Amino acid sequence: MTDLRLGVLGFGLRGPLALTAHRPGRGSRVTVLAEHDPLLRGAAAARIPGVRTVDDHREVVHAPDVDAVLVLTPDHTHADLAREALRAGRPVFVEKPLDITIERCDAVLRTAFETGTRLYVGHNMRHMPVIRLMRDLVRGGAVGTVKTVWVRHFVGFGGDWYFKDWHAERRFTTGLLLQKGAHDLDVLHWLAGGYTRQVQALGDLMVYGDNRHRRAPGEPKTEDWYTDSGHWPPHAQRALNPVIDVEDVSLVNLRLDNGVLAAYQQCHFTPDYWRNYTVIGDAGRLENFGDGPGAVVKVWNSRRSGHRDRADAEYSVPEPPEGAGHGGADPLLIDEFLRFVREGGRTDTSPVAARMAVAAGFRATESLRDGGTAREVPALDPELLAYFERGQVPGEA
Repeated sequence: MTDLRLGVLGFGLRGPLALTAHRPGRGSRVTVLAEHDPLLRGAAAARIPGVRTVDDHREVVHAPDVDAVLVLTPDHTHADLAREALRAGRPVFVEKPLDITIERCDAVLRTAFETGTRLYVGHNMRHMPVIRLMRDLVRGGAVGTVKTVWVRHFVGFGGDWYFKDWHAERRFTTGLLLQKGAHDLDVLHWLAGGYTRQVQALGDLMVYGDNRHRRAPGEPKTEDWYTDSGHWPPHAQRALNPVIDVEDVSLVNLRLDNGVLAAYQQCHFTPDYWRNYTVIGDAGRLENFGDGPGAVVKVWNSRRSGHRDRADAEYSVPEPPEGAGHGGADPLLIDEFLRFVREGGRTDTSPVAARMAVAAGFRATESLRDGGTAREVPALDPELLAYFERGQVPGEA
């Protein structure tokens, strides 16, 4: 099998995904990578043997030795770069979120439809073992018909990961309820079998906004910006981003188009880092305990009782391959993208689902910044919906 030649835009926080995609002799190789930061360009050249590095994205998008493009740049650049690559006839992988507004997401989908070029959005959590296990149990009827889903996200390293760079500014993210929440909202939709129709949210900048230990504008992050064991408690954080205007805690209520009611909570100053998903149907409940090595999913569905730590069934989450990013999801994500580029067809990730996750997060952010007023989530243009539901193949006129 001839290697697909991949062009990469960006080698920052999601640079490891480019390393995962570089598989010379095994189906794909990165031929050219664009990165404006000279230090990151150097790092890419050192870690990806044979890659050509450039500082202009157009040298990737229009390169003759590129079959498909991976967009791994900051969120607010996704739509413009993806649309340019789609117009050039290059199949595109866009790292989540698709972009930071509903309008920009819809523009990407419209461009893919009008050009007929394949679009893939990298929601890696759909490939995480714990999420796939829960999805399979729900679809297998373990809890009956789903009626409500509750998600809690404890972002224990939030001060390091989201308040020391561009993530802290709403002009680059809209807000962390969208930027960080797009993953969880997509999983919530996947488990519930529907998309958000109405949202209501509350949130605030409760901890990091009071921390005055900021870097000067233009000053780079310090070398010790992240640590597994330090920077605790949260007020001990230093060298935060000069501008912080996104919320560090948020609470969202959602009504889905299939009647399911859901709730999502996100906090960036907890001591521990993990996600907790609870799915309740009309015949049972399931919940994950952990989302990494040693995690289990428990199901209660045989009888009523008081609290029972011992569930009716308990399932161990499969261990991911050692070193595989995002709990083993990243290699599977790249596998699916490469197959999609070569063959087309349906994928477990979905541009429509990616758009709907952004739409829910965007409207929820509007709600929390307007005192918790309810917001309607706009539906996608039926023409675009039908196109992507067909697996991105033209339909009858």
